[in-house]
Amino acid sequence: MFDKILIANRGEIACRVIRTAKRLGVRTVAVYSDADADALHVALADEAYHIGPSPARESYLLSDVILDVAVRSGAQAVHPGYGFLSENAGFAEACATAGIVFIGPPCAAIRAMGSKSAAKDIMGAAGVPLVPGYHGQEQGTDFLQTEADRIGYPLLIKASAGGGGKGMRVVARSADFGEALAGARREAMSGFGDDHVLLERYLTKPRHIEIQVFADSQGNALHLFERDCSIQRRHQKVIEEAPASGMTTSLRGQMGAAAVAAARAINYVGAGTVEFLLDEDGSFYFMEMNTRLQVEHPVTEMITGLDLVEWQLLVASGEPMPRAQEQLEISGHAIEARIYAEDPLREFLPSIGKLRHLRTPAESTHVRIDSGVRQNDEVSMHYDPMIAKLVVWDCDRSSAIRRLRQALAEFQVVGVTTNTVFLGSVAAHPAFAAGEIDTGFIERHRTALFPEAVPASDRILALASLDLMLEREVEAGQRAHSSSDPYSPWHQTSGWRLNFDNHHDLHFIDGEQAVTVVVHYRPGGYLLDLPGGSLFVRGEGNAGGELLADLGGMRVKATVVRSGNMLTVLDQGKSHLLIRHDPGAAGDEDEAAAGRLTAPMPGKVVAILVEVGTRVERGTPLLIMEAMKMEHTINAPCDGAVAEFHFEVGGVVNEGAELLDFTAEVTSI
Repeated sequence: MFDKILIANRGEIACRVIRTAKRLGVRTVAVYSDADADALHVALADEAYHIGPSPARESYLLSDVILDVAVRSGAQAVHPGYGFLSENAGFAEACATAGIVFIGPPCAAIRAMGSKSAAKDIMGAAGVPLVPGYHGQEQGTDFLQTEADRIGYPLLIKASAGGGGKGMRVVARSADFGEALAGARREAMSGFGDDHVLLERYLTKPRHIEIQVFADSQGNALHLFERDCSIQRRHQKVIEEAPASGMTTSLRGQMGAAAVAAARAINYVGAGTVEFLLDEDGSFYFMEMNTRLQVEHPVTEMITGLDLVEWQLLVASGEPMPRAQEQLEISGHAIEARIYAEDPLREFLPSIGKLRHLRTPAESTHVRIDSGVRQNDEVSMHYDPMIAKLVVWDCDRSSAIRRLRQALAEFQVVGVTTNTVFLGSVAAHPAFAAGEIDTGFIERHRTALFPEAVPASDRILALASLDLMLEREVEAGQRAHSSSDPYSPWHQTSGWRLNFDNHHDLHFIDGEQAVTVVVHYRPGGYLLDLPGGSLFVRGEGNAGGELLADLGGMRVKATVVRSGNMLTVLDQGKSHLLIRHDPGAAGDEDEAAAGRLTAPMPGKVVAILVEVGTRVERGTPLLIMEAMKMEHTINAPCDGAVAEFHFEVGGVVNEGAELLDFTAEVTSI
């Protein structure tokens, strides 16, 4: 076993590896960019080294800089985590040249699977089933169009060098192929430095099943069962579970054997994942092999009781795998939900900002939290916006789903928009409970999973009002304590006023609506005039925002987080933002937004699609932004023309920045 390892990654990934290393008595070396100077993985590691500016291309992707740190720190091995340099054969080779062990597969295996096209050829020769498609080297646009028409539609365009849904497009008809190909190529070049693509028949209702494989240098290879990763948005997984619902012993054996054959075909060593598409008729097809540990590996650990990072360290140090295939068995059911800083109601656009409040469920044998952030950390535009992986386990699937729903309801985040409510909607959906899932689940159940925003209920308004009044009680008590006349009636906390009714008006902005709550002081509490009627409330709170409230005789627990004039009420697994409003204060006039199109989030302009002055119709793509490694298209809001672009290709923009001026077409009657 190694004495010291360097972790060439950041965030949750680095923290995960550090946790196992510490348990094994292995010292850890972290690396960090400018943005991560105060990151959790830096604090947890035994040593940490600065490697460059915030953008990953100038820090975490600089293999020579990271390798130099490994040498200087005396690390015997490098764990690449997952993402960044984890599947970079050149980096693995450079480690070997420097006499440092790369905790991953041999360079040849990484190269073999690094190109999806080459991987298909190898797997086909090994007898692993393949989806019909084109995986060749010819990349001419006209040639690819011909191949696409031959394969038929719907069709999937995939970046050959990448993963994670980047550089991927679904094409429904031949006429859309050219535009989709151009977008996939741009995204692939940006994300992986390679615009080579492959084409595959698009299965309409497949399940995404992946098999965890492991192999050692003694020639042993095995699989650790399957994971179902079918719940996806933008071709990226958000919920994974193990074992797969409805999986038969026979099918598990077939898929496991195919995955092991895939590993043996490239003389694999270490942890890897072979991904398959499982069709409705029970046939399955090889998608790709990820030559690294996967984000969703915790569900495999939860059902096997194993630590896969420990296995990685053992195998990389030359030891055999701790167990043989016949010694492995499945215990219970595990589900992982990825908690992202993103807005599901805005097409899952990442949400950037400070985590002003972060509270997670208590960890136990049933609940595991893998995270790389703490309260007051920043979610940056430079990296993946994952906040945490919430993993639950129980004796069977229905019990695990119940655990998941409860844990999601207890997960509290304020400062950025998250997908926790959306994940809760998935977990509560009858089709999910019945195991009726495939990669089109989210889109098919969009209406149920993306409910429209609703006004604040009387309960939410009551909790917010009670929290504010309790704060005023504390402030009044402090003033009385520091006053020269602490017994003056003016310092009473009962709302006493000379010749006036003891009431107070609280004004809120709820979305675009103004709401007023009238608070009447009563012995032991407050009588609230709410939109739905009157309610007597009382309670107590603490500095952490926790509120124990009595609402008309009903005891409830909630959390209210205040930041300036903003109050976020966290109750029953949902959050609601209210803004304190003083109607007597002078307000800013509404800015004239007509004719302006703004950036939905921080990012970079990667393409301008029309010329200034060109007449376009409503919905015409005008400009493409890249943010969080994904493309976002800005379309014409109506018929008209672009008057001016405010940014050139390559320009970095902040959220809310005006991208262009658009002149609407006036129709004469």
